[in-house]
Amino acid sequence: MKQWTQHYIDGARRPIRASASVRIHDSSTEAPLGEVSLGSAEDVAAAVAAAARAQPGWQALGAAGRAPYLLALADALEGCAAELATEISREVGMPLKLSRRIQVDAPIAAWRATAALADTFAFVRTIGNSRVTLAPVGVVAAITPWNYPLHQITAKLAPALLAGCTVVLKPSELAPAVTERLMAACEQAQLPPGVLNLVLGGAEVGEALVAHADIQMVSFTGSTAVGRKVAAQAAGDMKRVSMELGGKSAAVVLPGADLARAVKATVSSCFLNSGQTCSATTRLIVAREDYPRCRSLLAEAVTAMKLGDPAEGDTRIGPLLSAVQRQRVQAHIAQAEQAGFDRIAGGPDAPVPATGYFVAPTIYGNVAPESRLANEEVFGPVLAVLCYDSVDEAIALANGTRYGLAAAVWAADDRAGEAVANALRAGQVDVNGARFNPAAPFGGFGMSGVGREGGVYGLEEFLEPRAVQLP
Repeated sequence: MKQWTQHYIDGARRPIRASASVRIHDSSTEAPLGEVSLGSAEDVAAAVAAAARAQPGWQALGAAGRAPYLLALADALEGCAAELATEISREVGMPLKLSRRIQVDAPIAAWRATAALADTFAFVRTIGNSRVTLAPVGVVAAITPWNYPLHQITAKLAPALLAGCTVVLKPSELAPAVTERLMAACEQAQLPPGVLNLVLGGAEVGEALVAHADIQMVSFTGSTAVGRKVAAQAAGDMKRVSMELGGKSAAVVLPGADLARAVKATVSSCFLNSGQTCSATTRLIVAREDYPRCRSLLAEAVTAMKLGDPAEGDTRIGPLLSAVQRQRVQAHIAQAEQAGFDRIAGGPDAPVPATGYFVAPTIYGNVAPESRLANEEVFGPVLAVLCYDSVDEAIALANGTRYGLAAAVWAADDRAGEAVANALRAGQVDVNGARFNPAAPFGGFGMSGVGREGGVYGLEEFLEPRAVQLP
């Protein structure tokens, strides 16, 4: 059983003098994977001090001088891509063939795409008689979740480092495999000491990071409940915050749209990573007259999706992260059953493998708009279907939650789809199955967060404009 017992501070691995630890398990077998030692506020202080010392020198390199380090980190991670994909799959439960492409290859590409911005991004701009320079925020606290560990780490670290910030990273203690790989990548890339510091820990480490006086910005991805606490704490020192939080994303199918295609795409999105995806389309909004056909298409689509061992090539849906996560999802299903919604697939008595943290893909129809299932993030493989009688009602249903992270619109033509997309309060909206664009801004309205990640938008989050008026 593996032991995670080291931080990475000031360019060196340091032993964790832990008074507490957490055990993690293989999501598909429930066998212990390892023990993660949890750091303390003292470790945070050492990491922040190292980052503060390193920041002026790192800034002085300029973007052109920093970009090669990002490329070297990408190369180092690519060297262990196969192993990392397997490790993340065992921790989180994503099928291995998807884990390699989504959990590892996509983040590596993002490191390289961010490095390329050094050649195109204008860090100095002239506006009238003003010279505007975009300066790094300073020392950044990055707090990342377990569901897409390397992806979420990359979305913060790559732009922060290119901007000239130094970083103290607190990755999730529930998916620690990436930490060992990232430490090795820093060593291989010969990243200057203190530029990136990694502190393993739980709530104590996170709270100490947010509270530290020398942290200028907090970049957080996680639940809305925790994000609100982080934002409130950071506000006391007027720290800059960027937050990517929860979602309850809607797929709106307009009259005349390709219903079969919309159902297939929505099911794939909802059940990706066993539903452990903040931007998953977990609400399908269809015209009432289309509901009977939609119901049949949904039942057929789920039947074709194999639930099982993520290491097997034909598995489409794997287990959840943990027993705790499974219990949370099962509680939502129990409430939906009690509410009497039309169960289309899955449910509490659906067969699942004997071992592993599995929940069968579950779909409920005729879900009440005011219900918990229609409004709260489940973070599991559960889809809610709502019906509308007019397009205006469909838009109101889509906008009817406190979230606004993502959405999808399916229409008879792209122009009609775009018109509805522009009426939705969501940070990114796909029209008729358009592909994801990593250079476009990613983030949400309302309780889905503050700020944006991706491309130049993600880079700008870590920069402060300074205007110098010239004669």
